[in-house]
Amino acid sequence: MSEPDDVRWEYETLRPPRDETRKEATDPEAELNELGAEGWELVTTIDYEGGGSKYLVFKRPVVPNGRA
Repeated sequence: MSEPDDVRWEYETLRPPRDETRKEATDPEAELNELGAEGWELVTTIDYEGGGSKYLVFKRPVVPNGRA
């Protein structure tokens, strides 16, 4: 399904909780569900070189009048 050419996107990032080794320390399920309920869709991760996710990147369409 294609999207209209005039769709504009806004982006959000989530930094997963991690310990000293930069590995994920806890499951971010609650935060992910909250963002999903707000209309955010996970599109990619930005990872550390040695492994582990530094950021989770989300997007959602911008709705006129600031409503999502």
